[in-house]
Amino acid sequence: MPSFDIVSKVDMQEVDNAINQTVKEIGQRYDFKGSKSEATLEKETVKVLADDDFRLKAIIEILQSKFIKRSISPKALQYGKVEQASGSMVRQIITLQVGISKEKAKEIGAIIKESKLKVQSQIQEDQLRVTGKNIDDLQEIMKILKAKDLDVDMQFVNFRS
Repeated sequence: MPSFDIVSKVDMQEVDNAINQTVKEIGQRYDFKGSKSEATLEKETVKVLADDDFRLKAIIEILQSKFIKRSISPKALQYGKVEQASGSMVRQIITLQVGISKEKAKEIGAIIKESKLKVQSQIQEDQLRVTGKNIDDLQEIMKILKAKDLDVDMQFVNFRS
């Protein structure tokens, strides 16, 4: 029976490369001279530390542009609130979304049911498997899900006919 999986994954090597490029650009830019600003990767989070809000926003803009150039969707990033750090600095934690949460999986499942196509979806840990008898129905589901704005970076993998 034809099937495919809906997943949300980020290539961690590309994330690391984007952060390294950001750090390099911060070191070269004139407006960051003498600044203690930095961006670091810790497992599945990016910690951004800056002298003030203006520099924090500038670092995040640089980071976003580097992510986009490396084909990492902005939907894969979840921004924490801006916090005060020691020495009058500000910090923001950006979490990389890996896997689809149960709530989002249920929401995607509901969209699939609403389509009235002859397919079934089942939640498997942090991904969704969609099965159906007709390949065209599966492709139609992909098209429907791409058109919806679900605030989750989705990839369609393991397409089997």
